[in-house]
Amino acid sequence: MSLAFKPAVSCMSSSESDQPEIEWMRRIREGDMEAFKLLVETHQSRIVGTISKMLGSDVEAEDLAQQVFIRVWRSAPRYKPTAKFTTWLFRITRNLVFNEMRRKRHFVDQTDDLAEPVERKERGPDQVLLEEELQIAIQEAISKLPEAQRLAIVLRRYEELPYEEIAKVMGTTVPAVKSILFRARAELRERLAKYLE
Repeated sequence: MSLAFKPAVSCMSSSESDQPEIEWMRRIREGDMEAFKLLVETHQSRIVGTISKMLGSDVEAEDLAQQVFIRVWRSAPRYKPTAKFTTWLFRITRNLVFNEMRRKRHFVDQTDDLAEPVERKERGPDQVLLEEELQIAIQEAISKLPEAQRLAIVLRRYEELPYEEIAKVMGTTVPAVKSILFRARAELRERLAKYLE
């Protein structure tokens, strides 16, 4: 099955109900490709973005995101809405990303494409260059964190998930997530010290 990824579409906020996803998963279980297409279009930008920040490669992120959604398709007959849909989806993503990272055991260098866009209004070239350099440095520092710390930072900083949902995705407790994030932030502060002075 080949999935064609389209430009990012806006996805539902985590506070909205999972009712559309539950209905889509019911229809997907029956082989409904239209429901699958709706589910992919709704969540692909978050999944691709999360994987990209974890692996440091947009191309690899799209390939792995396809695997995530193929796994969703294959898991539809066994899917039970016992947890929030996005939690279940991020757990699939986490497992595939960790498997890929373990398989490769090396990380691809971060590129300018991964840096968050920098607003260029009313700033001199030196300021813009410094901010772009900082964004690249942040991505490189995140890429060097241990797997669990990296996932926690990506889910908290970029996906803005609450501690409770991160704990469910990671299969741990809220205090453990806070501890992981504390260590990750300490490591990032150390790596980015020259920018924070």
